[in-house]
Amino acid sequence: MANPVEELIVELLTELGDKETLSPNQVAKTINAENWRRQLPQVRAAIGQLVEAGRIEVVRKGKVVAFDGIRGIWRIRLAGAA
Repeated sequence: MANPVEELIVELLTELGDKETLSPNQVAKTINAENWRRQLPQVRAAIGQLVEAGRIEVVRKGKVVAFDGIRGIWRIRLAGAA
């Protein structure tokens, strides 16, 4: 994994533990607290790569959902952390 944003996401989720989730906004704010919205496209791309690799899952209302085209409120967690 060469992408530093992907590494950050996995690191943050590992620190949280198996049952915890993280929002894309939280990741972006970790990268740049003042201009976090500018980081969201980069964060979203990294999440997509991690989902595709099977390392994380996208969750909405406690249930795993597909990442493709997702909108609204959603969170991420380590894969298999149900």
